[in-house]
Amino acid sequence: MQKIYLSLILSLLTLSGFSQQRYPVTYQQLKEYEGHYEYINHTTLKIAASPTDTLLYAIINESRYRLKPSGKDLFLNMGNQKIQFFRDKTHHITGYTLENKSYQLLDKHVFFPQSIWYPRLASAKNFHYKYQQPKDLKDQIQIGSINQSGLDTALLSQMMHKIIKGDYPNVHSILIIKDGKLVFEEYFYEYTKDSLQELRSATKSFVSALTGIAIDKGFIKSKSETVLSYFPEYTFKNMSEAKKKITLEHLLSNQNGLDYDITNPKAAGNEVDMGYTDDWVKYTLDLPMIDTLHVKGMYSSGNPVILGRIIEKTTHQALPDFASQTLFNPMGIKKFKWHFKPDKSSAETFCQLYLTPREMAKFGLLYLNKGNWNGQQLVSAGWVSQSLEKHAVVQGVDYGYLWWLKHLDADGVRYYGKAAQGNGGQKIYLWEDQHMVTVITGGSFNSQSSSDELIKKYILPAFNQKK
Repeated sequence: MQKIYLSLILSLLTLSGFSQQRYPVTYQQLKEYEGHYEYINHTTLKIAASPTDTLLYAIINESRYRLKPSGKDLFLNMGNQKIQFFRDKTHHITGYTLENKSYQLLDKHVFFPQSIWYPRLASAKNFHYKYQQPKDLKDQIQIGSINQSGLDTALLSQMMHKIIKGDYPNVHSILIIKDGKLVFEEYFYEYTKDSLQELRSATKSFVSALTGIAIDKGFIKSKSETVLSYFPEYTFKNMSEAKKKITLEHLLSNQNGLDYDITNPKAAGNEVDMGYTDDWVKYTLDLPMIDTLHVKGMYSSGNPVILGRIIEKTTHQALPDFASQTLFNPMGIKKFKWHFKPDKSSAETFCQLYLTPREMAKFGLLYLNKGNWNGQQLVSAGWVSQSLEKHAVVQGVDYGYLWWLKHLDADGVRYYGKAAQGNGGQKIYLWEDQHMVTVITGGSFNSQSSSDELIKKYILPAFNQKK
């Protein structure tokens, strides 16, 4: 595929490249490759050498992706693609090639703070965890002490030591709201309470909420409205009667029937190809139908994009503006970033929402409280209930309206949660029976994150009735 190249560090990559024998290289040798480089689609990236695992990382926006040494000036990304650096006559690195395209070094002198490599800069050997109650920032979040929460402080202390030791890398934050109060809040690496963090596909659950609000306010008649009726300006390819019957509900439940499934590499549609097209809505709706009954759950990043555009068309507002007016402002969410432009300008940011973890926790609490925020019904209780009910099975997991309905087993006890989740370890979990919200953010992009394991081993066991 011409045009993805290093972008495959970003999206549909596997860990296969890391199963091969490593080419021996030292940290000082890796430092030669550091710098600010050209990147695809007229953007740039940074290359940094990690002192913790002796690997190179491509840093694109706020995300880091591993590059494995494979030969002389040669590295493999996680999709096993070759990235060949080249030098000038004085043997200095001046750029790299990928799939026969060359990208130049723009600036060799780039500063990378040590905090991006270490969970805490203090030595892990000397680390001693002492619980501190979260600070009251007057941001509409109530604060409480963990001592009255029922959570196991010994387990949480053990979790902190494991993270600082490096046993669970790339965890950016962990927050716990119990019984309506924020009782646990910790940040790692360069991240703080003020850091806007990527939500990746957890953004989808926010689009679900905004769809419900648009229906509640009468901008959209119902979830049964047909999708194509909102786009009379398009002439779509592969037209069929089944395609004409796609509804908003099919988008919400990932049952639109189109040949687009992130888990199927042979599918006609995928988010990598979509990302570099001029119109993501048309790209998705141009695809052929493979399930004319609209019952098969297929994970498609095109679905929330189409819903977002329908909200914009019906409300005559940009999606982030509608979100601010109806959802964020009433919750005191002032600091966020959302470039919702479903075209190639969003190829590296995926139209995703950026929030602080505290604001993510607010959203979880909103849904835990059936759409009510401090006495104001922002999302109807009926829509919240529908969104958190099973409508499909996606990737073998029960699925609501752009929410995952998951269970985690902790010491033989099964706990049922509802999750907004995204690549890298972004998790907003609702634990209704425990009256709890857990938020974890991370940077394990395109690889297994430790988010679920942390919840299973150190948070949920406190509620086991077997003890």
